[in-house]
Amino acid sequence: MALKKQFNQIKYIKFPWLKEIHRDAHSQPFEHLGIAWSNYFQKLKNGTIAKIQKQRMKEGKRYDPDLGKPNFKRKGKCKDSFYLANDKFKINDKIVKMPKIGNVKMIETLRFEGKILSATVSKEANKWYIAIQIEVTEEIYFKQRMQNSTTGIDLGITAAVTLSSGKKILSPKPLKKALRRLKIRQRKLTHKIKFAKIIAGLKVNQPFPKGAYLKKSNNFNKQSAKLNKTHKRIKNIRLDWTHKLTSKLCRENQAIVMEDLNVSGMLKNHRLARAINDIGFGRIRQQLFYKASRYGVAVFMADRWYPSSKKCSNCGHILECLPLSARIWQCPLCGFVHDRDVNAAINLKQLVSVTTLPMANLSGDGNTIVEIPSEMVGKVTPVRYERSARDGSGQEQNFACNHLYVHFESSPTVNTMPAKSLKPWT
Repeated sequence: MALKKQFNQIKYIKFPWLKEIHRDAHSQPFEHLGIAWSNYFQKLKNGTIAKIQKQRMKEGKRYDPDLGKPNFKRKGKCKDSFYLANDKFKINDKIVKMPKIGNVKMIETLRFEGKILSATVSKEANKWYIAIQIEVTEEIYFKQRMQNSTTGIDLGITAAVTLSSGKKILSPKPLKKALRRLKIRQRKLTHKIKFAKIIAGLKVNQPFPKGAYLKKSNNFNKQSAKLNKTHKRIKNIRLDWTHKLTSKLCRENQAIVMEDLNVSGMLKNHRLARAINDIGFGRIRQQLFYKASRYGVAVFMADRWYPSSKKCSNCGHILECLPLSARIWQCPLCGFVHDRDVNAAINLKQLVSVTTLPMANLSGDGNTIVEIPSEMVGKVTPVRYERSARDGSGQEQNFACNHLYVHFESSPTVNTMPAKSLKPWT
């Protein structure tokens, strides 16, 4: 706040162009800056940054004193967006009236009815979007499930998602399909950057001087727009598939069990990194977590060292070694033939072999009471919905938006399970 007051005294003197934009656009970044520094000091306090520094030193990298600190944004290198408070804009059907800009036509009307809290206007590729945050009632926020079954899901590359029922769901893999077009457009843009360097009097292989401005031609801007459009199409196809998949899983199940994969470690394998990113393991997990609260679904994370693939789901025998290339294997003890991915999904489901699952309490906080037997192998972690407890904001309301942040008073209750085998998910 002291930095913000200091900025307010000189902003129109040092930066007269700020008069042309709305106040919220240059006021809200101070809130984001405060949150960024708070997160940095919290990581320093709990030793997260120290662990990362040690890992970097083991890998032969230098000690970085600025590791984890907030970085300056740069025009053209970050997402274009600005914030609007709820009293600074008005919506009338498909028209939104914004300060300094005026009336702008939207493609669709608001999907939810309730109190408008704020809005964020952002640009992706050649299109502008407005994300409006609305406070809604519990009747609108919570949704009813179609079925009340339990399933285990195994994430993979050959089949993106394998269910314990034996069904395999393939990913559209938009990056793989558009890779040739992406390379061609990227190569054309690189040629235009080289030509811009020659016009500026620089050599082609010479690094660009810090703080200097590279004059961009109209053809450069056109080619850049084409490249951004290709990237956005890839992103939209992947998001559409993950949203449909996670919504289907939450509508049809009361309990979902998945493995706590070390995605960042898997991405270090350069043979698999592109395929993993093309599926979006992290995005699937993220969407399952926030949609589970709306449908009253209990999501459990199995320990990442649990041998779901090497364990026979028929007799429980665990193999000493199972190479990644072995997609089908036979149990040496009982002779049962397993599909690797289906077997892993069945083992995950057996971790939470629920005998009776009650109906979700949609009138309360959306949490489901799940009875789990104590005879379990491996660790199972219930999802927690305690954003208000973590950030100390004290807000315990339900919000619906393009980007949902859900506040709950307590985590899903779990009974008849040893306390040592549980840990909060964060």
